[in-house]
Amino acid sequence: MGLPPLSWRTVLAAGATAVLAATAAVVATNGTAQAAGTLSCDIYASGGTPCVAAHSTTRALFGSYNGALYQVRRWSDGATTNVGVLGAGGYANAATQDNFCSGTYCTIVRIYDQTSRHNDLTIAPGGGANPTPDQGANAAALPVTAGGHKVYGVYISAGNGYRNNATNGVATGSQPEGMYMVTEGTHVNNRCCFDYGNAETNNLDTGNGDMDAIYFGTLCWFSPCAGGPRVAADLENGLFAGGNGSWTSNTGRSTAFVTAVLKNNGTSTYAIKDGNAQSGGLATRYDGPLPTQAGYRPMTKQGAIILGIGGDNSNGSVGSFFEGVMTSGYPSDATENAVQANIVSVGYSKSVTFPVNGATYRLTNLAAGKVLDAVNCGTANGTQIDVWQSLGNTCQQWRFTNVGPNKWTFTNVNANRVLDAVGCGLALGTATNLWQSLGNTCQQWAVIPAGNGRYELVVENSGMVLDDQNCGTANGTRVQMWMWLNNTCQLWSIAP
Repeated sequence: MGLPPLSWRTVLAAGATAVLAATAAVVATNGTAQAAGTLSCDIYASGGTPCVAAHSTTRALFGSYNGALYQVRRWSDGATTNVGVLGAGGYANAATQDNFCSGTYCTIVRIYDQTSRHNDLTIAPGGGANPTPDQGANAAALPVTAGGHKVYGVYISAGNGYRNNATNGVATGSQPEGMYMVTEGTHVNNRCCFDYGNAETNNLDTGNGDMDAIYFGTLCWFSPCAGGPRVAADLENGLFAGGNGSWTSNTGRSTAFVTAVLKNNGTSTYAIKDGNAQSGGLATRYDGPLPTQAGYRPMTKQGAIILGIGGDNSNGSVGSFFEGVMTSGYPSDATENAVQANIVSVGYSKSVTFPVNGATYRLTNLAAGKVLDAVNCGTANGTQIDVWQSLGNTCQQWRFTNVGPNKWTFTNVNANRVLDAVGCGLALGTATNLWQSLGNTCQQWAVIPAGNGRYELVVENSGMVLDDQNCGTANGTRVQMWMWLNNTCQLWSIAP
């Protein structure tokens, strides 16, 4: 059965070769838009592989697109608003979000499909791996610059995820498709699965070949693996770096912004590429036969779309999402190269000026109104952590040390030991304590803005956030790790 009729925005443009060549030379300016016909989905259409889904919180992906990019919901009253573009083919109007969320906090609840197929992404329901419905992302968590404008990406912590199980025009069975996403090379972990792409329609693992999604992270499914983080193909029951799974030529990419590319003809071949989304071209990490294990030749794609989770709602992963598309048909290398040139022209950038490396801070929980505290001013390994009224002492003071891009250790000034997720736990409710520095990701934290001078604190190993247990307000309430819940029990102010 053929795909449904294409929208007017994806009709093939005349002179495809000329359009592709011209696109490679496009350079973004600080204006609100680029010329119609030069953006990612225009390029794919010109190459004969039109977009059937186009998602971005940062910019239009069609030169003529002038609609909503995403929707946010306000915590204070549950009201929603759409964030659109500054002009046709332009960048997100972040001021809409900033004004709407001023004095409160917001969650991204919908990411609109820019094609006419309405393949919007909403917060994912529960699934086979995790029956609990997911949470939407903190809307203020990922401020970046694109085209000279402030915009927001989608910051995925453990427990965040988006899905659409009733799509229109997305490849099913052995139909060919291509896709890309722009992500961050520094916000990753080794849990399953930070995916964008094609998945099951029932939220369950239904077998080999039922998925075709881009994965990005450090999880090594088929040993040995090389380098990382890496782009892999989540074809269900495996993250394939190439070939039958292990492909050491796929050494990964850890640049600030990464273009991750996957295409699959559904019957015989697939290809994986990556690139620096700020400069240069694409590197082909694999281009060859589909896996020989049963179920992958031919593919049995089901046509749902997921973001930030696996097909069965495996949601322990972390990642960043700025834009991504899915196509009808198997894109050419020339088309993908032109798309990469357009992505580079956007000029994605990120500047972090807070916290200050080496500075000492007190961390105050917004719900409790109390500060992060080492119990009884303990100095031994294993000293537990709670919240307590501010006493102005060094047992409640933490030195921030930068150990990588938005990765920090928090050293208790009194004990000279660091804040630690006990036993490197991955379970909800994992306790926190003080421990000597081990240099591992169970002691490394990301400081993520939530708006209004508050932050979520995400431990690197599990992607869970620092949480005031049961939203307690009493002195001595313990502090634990939990999935992001979009509440004030997980927000902290950071001040001297």
